[in-house]
Amino acid sequence: MKAFDNLDDIKDYEELKGIINVYMDQYYNGNESDISDYEYDQLMIKLKAFEKAHPEWVDKNSPTQKIGGVAKREAGVKVTHNVPMLSIEDVFTKEDVAAWVEKVKQMHPDACFSVETKIDGLSMTLRYAAKDNGGMELVLGETRGDGLVGEDVTANAMVIPDVLKNLDLDYDSLELRGEVYMSHEDFDRYNEQQENNGKKPAANPRNLAAGTLRQLDSRITKERGLRMFIFNVQSGPDELMSSHTKGLAMLADKGVSVVYNELCKDADEVIAAIDRIGEMRGDLEYDIDGAVVKIDQIAYRQDFPAGSKYSSGHIAYKYPPEEKEVVMESIEEDVGRTGKLTFVGHVHDRQTGKPARLCGTSVSKVTLHNQDYINENKIGVGGVYLIKKSGDVIPKLCGLVSEPEEVFKASTVCPVCGHQLVKDEDSADIRCVNPSCHAQLIRTVSYFVSLNCMNIVGFGDKYVEVLIQEGYINDYSDIYRLREHRDELIEKGLIGKEKNTDKLLDAIDSSKNNTPDRLLTALGIRNVGKSTASEIMKHYSNIMELMDADIEQLVAIPDIGQTTAECIYEFFHDADNAAIINRLSDCGVNMTMPENEQASDKLAGMIVVVTGSFDDYGRKDVENMITSNGGKCSGSVSKKPSLLVAGEAAGSKLTKAQDLGVKIVSIDEFLDMLK
Repeated sequence: MKAFDNLDDIKDYEELKGIINVYMDQYYNGNESDISDYEYDQLMIKLKAFEKAHPEWVDKNSPTQKIGGVAKREAGVKVTHNVPMLSIEDVFTKEDVAAWVEKVKQMHPDACFSVETKIDGLSMTLRYAAKDNGGMELVLGETRGDGLVGEDVTANAMVIPDVLKNLDLDYDSLELRGEVYMSHEDFDRYNEQQENNGKKPAANPRNLAAGTLRQLDSRITKERGLRMFIFNVQSGPDELMSSHTKGLAMLADKGVSVVYNELCKDADEVIAAIDRIGEMRGDLEYDIDGAVVKIDQIAYRQDFPAGSKYSSGHIAYKYPPEEKEVVMESIEEDVGRTGKLTFVGHVHDRQTGKPARLCGTSVSKVTLHNQDYINENKIGVGGVYLIKKSGDVIPKLCGLVSEPEEVFKASTVCPVCGHQLVKDEDSADIRCVNPSCHAQLIRTVSYFVSLNCMNIVGFGDKYVEVLIQEGYINDYSDIYRLREHRDELIEKGLIGKEKNTDKLLDAIDSSKNNTPDRLLTALGIRNVGKSTASEIMKHYSNIMELMDADIEQLVAIPDIGQTTAECIYEFFHDADNAAIINRLSDCGVNMTMPENEQASDKLAGMIVVVTGSFDDYGRKDVENMITSNGGKCSGSVSKKPSLLVAGEAAGSKLTKAQDLGVKIVSIDEFLDMLK
């Protein structure tokens, strides 16, 4: 690829813009990109350098001036709503629903009602404006906030597939309110990725959707797969604002994704619709926590105010919890990809002997969490328990009916590999710590080859899984023996054709030269992440020396506590783990730290925050400078740091640092400090 180093050549600048625009369209509007995120970022750095040198060249077509081109949005930009985004008043009985419907009918006998799924997500309003050449375009996406003031999340709204950037409607302006959510499939995929990377899974789809919508990087938002249904026209022309259901139908005809709704004439029809929605809960690809009932004639709604907090002319019926008595048939133990021992109870309905029916679905399994949970709830084979699915997808035990003869007790060895199980000191979890255990091998290998570990470019999860399944990888060291099977791999097409296979094998060979702090990170030792590994390897010349360290020596390292020291010691004194390290060494993987001539203690004792972007340096480059000169990096200004290095678009961290009186320096001033 062309270098684009001539900052005075406008032809190079225009060519670079064109290339980036192609890649941007691939990423934001297609399903894949021809280049890596790193390569894309490098091109953007070059473009910003051009524009810094020649600001007169910049126009609206530059990738730096368009959503998607500048991936980072500014956090915390407030937007005052044109129409307040209020809540809906909840009711919990069908009698209350019928009473509310009758109250409306008394004032407006011709009133009709829309009954809709109440999606368990978060609200967002979309503002559209007329385009000069006809139609409308999205100009703003805003979160609910406090109902009166929300946050600008336009960049992230743009990458949600259900959010139309353009509408085939000829209105001056239009505001649509809807619910942003995450499907069960995307939620499960995210949590699986988290577990594969040794990170904490999300608690529920709603919380994950909320966090995703507020991401600073719109690429992350797109990757996680948010969805959206429109459920209200906030403001618009009369043809959309007279009848709620007709307005939604008109939008649907234009390709807008609208909420499921039924038009009802009276209380009986409303309650019947609520029941139908309740029965279909189990078949939906997303969570709902009730059914919303709205007066269809929008003009009538103001006659039924519900206070300053709630929308007029709306109520939300919350489904009561369904409960069934079930018998515990058996308890299954398994090992997840993080090594954690998991427990699943197999149950049947006490009355029918068949799977229990809850919320329209058959339930035959319940999650039993951990041994503490099992003990507290007296769970064992033959016991009788209450289970419920109160608007949830996952069934839960909610009471003991009859105790079992014996409470279940977990195994002491891994049911997959037979390795001794270890109980976490800081939790009730029991886990297998054998990195060769097949149950967690995919996760550990994926983590080993990832960006922040051995950084084997092109070694994605797909290849990891197939190579493990085919028996080519049984532990980390086998990665470095894959070249021995080159011809066989090409013949089977497991990595692709000859070119792709050689490219991956070359990347594997290159990773042998990594510094051993990367290897230490990649081993997946509990409590040893990238920064901890980097700190440890400042005190040991090679991995083999570290393997001989005792707990007392490890605790003496700054920021290494007793628990972390014990995790390191136990890992290296496990015979299986030690054998893997020796095999890695035999394969030529570097175990020795290079002498760092640039290292110093100029930042010793200082906590430094890095924020914003820099023309000539990546953020990781700056953080490496900090740690190599004795400082410590922090991603937060919640505690007063010693210094903040601020680049372009520094955002809220800069503001907070100013408020706290933290010393703030530019990248040039920071570099001067290291001279």
